[in-house]
Amino acid sequence: MVIRLGQKAPDFSLPDTERKTRSLSEFAKQGTVVLAFFPFAFSGVCDKEMCTFRDDFGALRESGAQLVGVSVDSSYSLKAFAQTYNLQFPLLSDFNKKVTRLYGVLQDPWVGLGYKGVAKRSVFVIDRKGALRHRWVTDVPSEEPPYAEVAKVVEKLAG
Repeated sequence: MVIRLGQKAPDFSLPDTERKTRSLSEFAKQGTVVLAFFPFAFSGVCDKEMCTFRDDFGALRESGAQLVGVSVDSSYSLKAFAQTYNLQFPLLSDFNKKVTRLYGVLQDPWVGLGYKGVAKRSVFVIDRKGALRHRWVTDVPSEEPPYAEVAKVVEKLAG
């Protein structure tokens, strides 16, 4: 399934690092949501991506946005990942790959490494009404998101 700009983003519920169930609708009630899917915790580019978002998180939050990371890692792995890199935003475990599949970003197999079913690196910006306002997806695991572009979309929604 490909979610198109302007369409309502599919709601979901996933466990966070404390195994508390969190939903997209919960986050959207508070403002714009930046939903960042990443393949694996503790894996080079993913570490750099989440740390870049961490470092830019203040600017996103000032624009009224919330950052939420999603991967197929377990809640336990994501908790260690968040603690290691001092990530102060929710990380959600899509261990069963339901949401990754729902958003059309399941990569299976993954770049010839034999892994079955990981999230493609992707970023979705969803407004407080639940509509998709920005979509970026890559099939290249080493490619990072266009952070400045994401920030511009968030700022525009705040204005």
